[in-house]
Amino acid sequence: MAVEPAPVAQGAISATISRMGLLEHQEVRALIDTACREDLGGGDVTTELMADRDEQARFQLVARQVGVLCGLEVAPAVLHAFDPSLAIEWEDGCTDGAAITTPDRMLATITGRLGGILSAERTLLNFLQRLCGVATMTRAYVDAIAHTSAKVYDTRKTVPGWRALDKYAVHCGGGRNHRAGLFDAVLIKDNHLAGVEPERLVGAVFDMLNRMSAKGIRPDFVEVEADTLEQVEALFDVLGIDVVLLDNFTPDELRQAVALRDDRGLRGKVRLEASGGITLETIAAVAETGVERISVGAITHSAPALDLALERV
Repeated sequence: MAVEPAPVAQGAISATISRMGLLEHQEVRALIDTACREDLGGGDVTTELMADRDEQARFQLVARQVGVLCGLEVAPAVLHAFDPSLAIEWEDGCTDGAAITTPDRMLATITGRLGGILSAERTLLNFLQRLCGVATMTRAYVDAIAHTSAKVYDTRKTVPGWRALDKYAVHCGGGRNHRAGLFDAVLIKDNHLAGVEPERLVGAVFDMLNRMSAKGIRPDFVEVEADTLEQVEALFDVLGIDVVLLDNFTPDELRQAVALRDDRGLRGKVRLEASGGITLETIAAVAETGVERISVGAITHSAPALDLALERV
């Protein structure tokens, strides 16, 4: 079986996502139910025409491409939503985050009522293909900077309703999770500071952070976006910032920001995150500047589905 375990970055998954199993997240359960209702509606009218629809059947789940496996916990829940009699058995070595190193390899066997499997087929593949696709693209970005100490982070650029699943897939691909939503971290971006004069930047950020205690806000971290090196240097004067987001900086500007931070003795205290238009072709140059974090929207908003199929045996 050409599915081999691949290491996943320790501490990669956010506390919000990892506090419970995927199926304990209400939004994941609701998403599966919605997908089932959307496809099944009042019933599978084609399968109802089959005389042998209630016979027991056996199908194989096959990966037609190399990639990264993801979705072992989700698959049985999707099958059960269509027909509680359906069961899936994964091949040895198949775990979330495992590398699929050879195409046309069997991943699992699905058994149960023929009509139930046929009805569930498309929705099952829709879930697994996206999850594996996000994990696979994430692994490509992670591998591209493996020679550096920088880490790949996701963003909130996820399919609506898929936040927990998309971020879990990033985790399985070896990436790390940024904030789960608007509720768990403070991220002050340029639009929050629009209209603030440059000389007022530090004071404006101080004012916002000083309101956290009064409002009972205890974020996982505090991050502030900078568009220029002048803003970066100014933000280093603000106590309480954990991460400075360097938006659309060139590699040379990123190196200068790292040097400014280190010269201020803030290495290990303030992390630097590069963001904006990061691609597989450019991420290595970005990572080599010395930033600790690189956020990549493409790993969730542009990941192609991994080619999977169900074949009757």
